[in-house]
Amino acid sequence: MPTFISELPKVELHLHIEGTLEPEMVFALAKRNGITLKYPDENALRAAYQFSDLQSFLDVYYQGMQVLQTEQDFFDLTWAYLERSHADNVRHVEIFFDPQAHTERDVPLAAVIGGIVRALEQARQQWSLTSRLIMSFLRHLSQDAAFDTLRQAEPFSQQLSGIGLDSAEKGNPPAKFAKVYAAAQAQGYRLVAHAGEEGPASYIRDALDILNVERIDHGVAAIHDTPLMARLAQERIPLTVCPLSNLKLKVINDMSEHPILELLHAGLCVTVNSDDPAYFGGYMTANYRALQHGLGASNHDLLQLALNSVEACWLSPEEKAVLARDIKAHGEKFGITLKH
Repeated sequence: MPTFISELPKVELHLHIEGTLEPEMVFALAKRNGITLKYPDENALRAAYQFSDLQSFLDVYYQGMQVLQTEQDFFDLTWAYLERSHADNVRHVEIFFDPQAHTERDVPLAAVIGGIVRALEQARQQWSLTSRLIMSFLRHLSQDAAFDTLRQAEPFSQQLSGIGLDSAEKGNPPAKFAKVYAAAQAQGYRLVAHAGEEGPASYIRDALDILNVERIDHGVAAIHDTPLMARLAQERIPLTVCPLSNLKLKVINDMSEHPILELLHAGLCVTVNSDDPAYFGGYMTANYRALQHGLGASNHDLLQLALNSVEACWLSPEEKAVLARDIKAHGEKFGITLKH
């Protein structure tokens, strides 16, 4: 199994670049930028990564990103993630960034996007690792603040593929952002949103019907709504599921409780992703292994999950065909042939 998982070609669709900020880099960037941290060393910071829910994580998450100040910081952050992805045999990534968490600290949007895009381009040239960049609105802030960010992003629209919605889900329903999502769609952005992580299954339905998203980030609450599951399966609406994140944030208490295989076997287009891997204990290979060890996922299941990620991604049909072919060839090497 370790060889099957480590060599499996992978696609990541739910990754917050700020969530790849490892403790060692936090301290390195703090030193570079003359910032004094409240933690004495990396081990003390890592010990703080014990979360009771989404909000307890977000408190540490926003605090940690204070060290990100220059374009070079964002390049170094993104490059470190891409190196890990390449080592995990990830072939395509679609990553989120949180502009409001930086602009409210007076970090220019040009520095944020410039550093991230430079690293993504270097990975494309060096490893043929392709990517898309998604700008996320923070849902605990107002829709007016999201509109301000959308306007600020206009000069960079060619470098951005889509719009996302993240941060605290409770008390911040999709309908809160209906107008800004309509405006983003009119500007040509593709639309996704976090829904059904800590929020109810109804948030998934609202993200589809009110925000008009094409992909749901997380979406595990769908397991509690049979009609919604049937709709997601019929319409092949992807769910970008994050197993280790769900475990770390107490969405589930044990990996054996995770609904991803039940969703997969019900015909939904569920995918595997790492979310905020520096905080949640693992990148892509670790998430696949967690499903195998903690949930008993078979090689066949894992192969289908990888193929679902190709179906759900924003590459061209020709690029998708190449990736799907490579994933199927990997399966055949281990005696697995999928029907589609």
